[in-house]
Amino acid sequence: MDEQALLGLNPNADARYRQRAMAYFEQLKESQDAWEVCADALAKGIYNDDHVKFFLFQVLEHQIKYRHDALSGPQQQLIRETLMKWLQGQLMNSQPEKPFIRNKAAQVFALTFVMEYLTLWPKFFFDILSLVGLNPNGVDVYLRTLMAIDAEVVDRDTLHSTEDTRRNTLIKDTMREQCIPNLVESWFQILQAYQQTQPEITCQCLEVVGSYVSWIDLNLIANDRFVNLLLSQMSVEELREEACDCLFEIVNKGMDPVDKTKLVESLCQVLQSAGFFHVEQEEDVDFLAKFSRLVNGMGQSLVLSWTKLVKAGDVKAANDTLQALEGKVPLLLQLLVHADDDISANIVAFCYDYLHVLKQAIMLAIMKKLTYDDEYNFDNEVSSCSENKSPFLPPTREYIRLTPELLDNLGHPWPTGLRSLSGNRRVAGSNPDRSWQTASFMEVEVAVRLVYMLGEALPASHGAHFTGDATKASVLQEMMRTLVSCGVSGYQHTSVSLEFFETVVRYEKFFLVEPHHIPLVLVAFLDQRGLRHGSPKVRSRVAYLFSRFVKTLHKHMNAFIEDILRQIQDLLELSPPENGFPALLTSDDQLFMFETAGILIVHGDGPAERKQGLMRSLLGPLMEAFGLLLDKLSRETEAERQAALGDCLSHAVGFASRTSKAFSNKQTVKHCGCTQVYRDCLQAFLPALGCPVQRGPLRSAVRSFLHRMIICLEEEVLPFVPAASEHMLKDCEAKDLQEFIPLISQITAKFKVQVSPFLQQVFMPLVVAIFEILGRPAEENDQTAALEKQMLRRSYFTFIQTIASSGMNEVMANQGAENIEKVLFTIIQGAVDFPDPIAQKTCFIVLSRLVELWGGEGGMVGFPDFIYKHIVPACFLAPLKPTFDLTDAQTILTLSECALTLKMIYNKRGPEFIQFLQQDYLPSLQVAPEITQELCQVLQQPDVKVFKNYIKVSANPLLI
Repeated sequence: MDEQALLGLNPNADARYRQRAMAYFEQLKESQDAWEVCADALAKGIYNDDHVKFFLFQVLEHQIKYRHDALSGPQQQLIRETLMKWLQGQLMNSQPEKPFIRNKAAQVFALTFVMEYLTLWPKFFFDILSLVGLNPNGVDVYLRTLMAIDAEVVDRDTLHSTEDTRRNTLIKDTMREQCIPNLVESWFQILQAYQQTQPEITCQCLEVVGSYVSWIDLNLIANDRFVNLLLSQMSVEELREEACDCLFEIVNKGMDPVDKTKLVESLCQVLQSAGFFHVEQEEDVDFLAKFSRLVNGMGQSLVLSWTKLVKAGDVKAANDTLQALEGKVPLLLQLLVHADDDISANIVAFCYDYLHVLKQAIMLAIMKKLTYDDEYNFDNEVSSCSENKSPFLPPTREYIRLTPELLDNLGHPWPTGLRSLSGNRRVAGSNPDRSWQTASFMEVEVAVRLVYMLGEALPASHGAHFTGDATKASVLQEMMRTLVSCGVSGYQHTSVSLEFFETVVRYEKFFLVEPHHIPLVLVAFLDQRGLRHGSPKVRSRVAYLFSRFVKTLHKHMNAFIEDILRQIQDLLELSPPENGFPALLTSDDQLFMFETAGILIVHGDGPAERKQGLMRSLLGPLMEAFGLLLDKLSRETEAERQAALGDCLSHAVGFASRTSKAFSNKQTVKHCGCTQVYRDCLQAFLPALGCPVQRGPLRSAVRSFLHRMIICLEEEVLPFVPAASEHMLKDCEAKDLQEFIPLISQITAKFKVQVSPFLQQVFMPLVVAIFEILGRPAEENDQTAALEKQMLRRSYFTFIQTIASSGMNEVMANQGAENIEKVLFTIIQGAVDFPDPIAQKTCFIVLSRLVELWGGEGGMVGFPDFIYKHIVPACFLAPLKPTFDLTDAQTILTLSECALTLKMIYNKRGPEFIQFLQQDYLPSLQVAPEITQELCQVLQQPDVKVFKNYIKVSANPLLI
């Protein structure tokens, strides 16, 4: 040995010696036989320096780990002899080696064991045990070697190659066959011999038992002799923490659930009789933390056993286990509320699992409550054909509110929770015998409903249940896959049919992930299970659900468009009152069907010609039937028949209008080649405006269609507007005008100068018609008439605002001076005289805009005089009205617009306006000079917010 190099192993050596020691170490590692000198030094105990001993073991470790297979037989024998001689030397030492030397020696022993146990050294443990006996120094190295072997062979946290894994498995199997019983016996002897005299060695042995118990035969440990010894050590202060950990590993060992329950119960009885359950009397928090972990393990083991027994159908054993589990709850609560955080944290997992058991029990009870009674009459239940979810029975609503809370946070138990619950109901589980066909409808319905309700427990943005958390998504995805493929949609009961389609549409995003299921569900929608079901309630609801399904998934339906349209063709026909046959769908349901057909046509991948042809095939029969029915209506004299025909005609217009909802900014009417189809619809529908009977419903329907066509056809609709307006202004009532004005406002805002000539022509007739109706006398207490007039007045002012805001002042300017003056006075009157803050606000917005347009240089002749004579007084007098309620939010907004109007006058007229206020108007009202001065100063501030705030604070200078 290079003694000079060995000096460098001392941590206090200088850099030169340390560098030489490193070089010497590398030399010994690479040499074929120089390591033998190190082995000889270890065997003979030549060196007393701890760092040199550690160095010698490192050299030996390198040879075993990296060059073992290259060593000759005698060299391998030399390693074994060296280790045993070194171990024999330990038995004779009065003092053991330092812990780091013993740990390194144990690692070398373990490496040698891994390399040679299966081939060269099968009696490894027998040799060591026969040598060390119960010598404390030898037992210490033996136990450390066992822990090092566990780290090399068993530890699951260590990554191993496939070859190493196979080797380790073979080692464990061989140990089980040859030596494990002897090792267990040695542990028992060590624990028994040293529990009073060598607590450190005893704790080491307990750690070994805890590490090995996971893969050896548990019966060797879980027997009266061994367990009683472990329990006795729970009473020894130096040993009880390690004894807790050892018992924890025993409890966690996989075994038969009935045997596990018996084991846990026997442990608990002994621990309780020994007083360990009196947590409040224990002062050692470190022990309590270990004890809390043990109780947690026992509780979780009981939960797992209960789950297995329930799944196996062993009711008695499951009840016994549940009773044992409930018996641990008081102890659980004592540990959970303990002041020490480590103690309470260690029991949380048991608490969570127990809550899950409670949830499952409550869930089973809820399922029973959610199940329909045999005698429930579905035929008499009120039909729910709207867009709302079909209502459940009132007595079950509270249970339904509770169910998402139970399903929430089920985590890993989902497959055995909801999925197995559904499986028990023979629907959503993987039952190859399709036993749902023979189950009662109550069982089948509640199973499907639970799948539906799972969505409440899985928060997902925009229904994206199948992305994000893979665990949640995969469970729900598997359930949906089974639901749509198991055939339960064919179950012949209304409740099951409804719940199936509700669930399919709730999880419509599932079909984006697995689109190959779409054809199967489409067939169910279209046949006797859905739209042709025997129940009107089911058909009605399915019509709406089908439209939702198609809206989301139309991109995956291109191959089926013509087939779908052909199959629903008879559902799209008008049902005239005289045919005498009850329709499968109501007119409200047909709205959804026409919208669905429109979506399929518009969003298909075909060329524009194909879309145009399909749309004409859809709307052509509608137009033809409309003409025939309109002719019949004009000749019909019976009031009831007139009403029925009028409704049918209105529905026809509504159906055509509904198809236009399919168009978008990308898929426009023009882009799809459907412009002429909708022009033809307009041509067919507009004659209804001149029909002398059923005028209200027909005008309302055609007016709504015009609203849609303004959006969809754009300028193509303009040729139809004059004739339509002429008809709608004839013999009209307040409600007719109130609904017509938004149409004109929409046209004005959209087309602006394009419709200026038309607006100039229709403006005064419309104004005259409005004020003719407003001037009609009405009963003083007729609230309906008063409200209609108020709404008409608001619509009128809004119309004027639209014209002014659209930059179309020529519409009003070209009406002649007398007519302009009349219109302006109506606006002044609306701003001041009518106690309607919404209308007043609109009027002030109009006045402000007119001042901006006509109040400056080059504006309308005579308008500045109108400003000073009428607009300015309106701004000051309106807030003086008793009905001007400053506690009302709309009134505050009106006051703000009033201030903006005054500010606009100042912007346009400048100092002239200030002079008018100071010298003429405000003095005429006897306003104090200081108030006048203050008002004018604030009005001249550049920031309009300053003046608005001033007006709001002072409400009105005249009041001051």
